[in-house]
Amino acid sequence: MEIVIAGSHGPIGTALVAELRDQGHRVRRLVRRTAQGPDEVSWDPRAGRLDAQDLRGADAVVNLAGANIGDWPLTGARKREVVASRTRSTTLLAEALAALDTPPAVLLQASGIGAYGDRGDTVVDESQPLGQTFFAGVVRQWEASTQAAEAAGVRVAHLRTGIVLAPSGGALGRLLPLLRLGIGGPLGPGSQYWSWIALPDEVAAIAHLLTAPVRGPVNMVTAATPNAELTRAIAAELHRPAVLQPPAWALRLVLGDLSQEVLGSVRADPGKLLASGFTPRYPDVASAARYVTGEA
Repeated sequence: MEIVIAGSHGPIGTALVAELRDQGHRVRRLVRRTAQGPDEVSWDPRAGRLDAQDLRGADAVVNLAGANIGDWPLTGARKREVVASRTRSTTLLAEALAALDTPPAVLLQASGIGAYGDRGDTVVDESQPLGQTFFAGVVRQWEASTQAAEAAGVRVAHLRTGIVLAPSGGALGRLLPLLRLGIGGPLGPGSQYWSWIALPDEVAAIAHLLTAPVRGPVNMVTAATPNAELTRAIAAELHRPAVLQPPAWALRLVLGDLSQEVLGSVRADPGKLLASGFTPRYPDVASAARYVTGEA
């Protein structure tokens, strides 16, 4: 297949490009500069610039583009940029696909399980209504931005990705070093469910959905585990204690709206993904802990 990827330089995108090329696919990256060679396509979402003809011949498109929510404090201006970076790029890409006489068969569009808001112990599948938090609002606008592609007959799957576990960077980028030093622990109450997926499984699931006949939202998670259980499993693999537990009020003070993602409880059900034929390599807490600590 010929696959075009936007947002290819983040942790997920970098691993996905390598995996797809290893599988023998031709991968072309969307880049925000002058293209340097046939495997790059230049675009500028901020300026609304993308030549639809540069996407001709693509069998599939994967859009992972969007400003990182954890890089800067979520001020009002930063919130607007988080939303705009997602809706601008997605709308531009969807409209470019719709402009083609023969658009790609599939668009795999990044999204997030922040869609559901804080749902406590309730198990949530893709049929559940969206929540009322800032991040649920982001997802509502983000997913709606693919309408042009859907109207043109493109199969669109919204990848509602959970917490991606990896040995460095990502959701554990700040927590894992503390656990290695023996000064980390559960966050807030620790009873909140974290819906997670290991990075290799996220990449494999995206590759799987290029051909699996799945459309609409899909929970890109392997399991949902209380934060304390996941944290202590990782600490145990490191042979370290996990006893320091920052209180919820302190996390809210330091993180602001980002604390919704840390303290909020989302018990997402991966049934739709598993029913499509996907089998995760790291299906449980024990195997995931071994992976992120380098023991797997």
